[in-house]
Amino acid sequence: MTTPPDGQTFYDAIGGYPTIAKIVDRFYEQVAEDEVLRPLYPEEDLAPAAERFTLFLVQYWGGPNTYSERRGHPRLRMRHAPFKVNPEARDHWLACFRVGLDAAGLPPEQDAQFWDYVTHAAQFMVNSFED
Repeated sequence: MTTPPDGQTFYDAIGGYPTIAKIVDRFYEQVAEDEVLRPLYPEEDLAPAAERFTLFLVQYWGGPNTYSERRGHPRLRMRHAPFKVNPEARDHWLACFRVGLDAAGLPPEQDAQFWDYVTHAAQFMVNSFED
């Protein structure tokens, strides 16, 4: 992301870390109960995955670069390659994320910008068309 001329990033405009953490926390509450997505997370505790996702979104939207400092380049497709991400998994992921995004109560323009990004990213992660 680039910083706009006024200096305020999208990250700042939506309320920074607390807003993204709220979205991700609510998302993972849904994932924990999802019959399609939960098996894709090998660890019992979803907190480490939630922390990584939060830090990724923070960095993507213009916050601190903590994600890259800790984990290097995001390489999203490579990191997800070991998992079968088919259209069904994508749709479940988006449904869970929608709940998280709705919980944030962003203004419509910001909500649309965030949703546009995650829908494109979710499609990009599809690596299988098998059930």
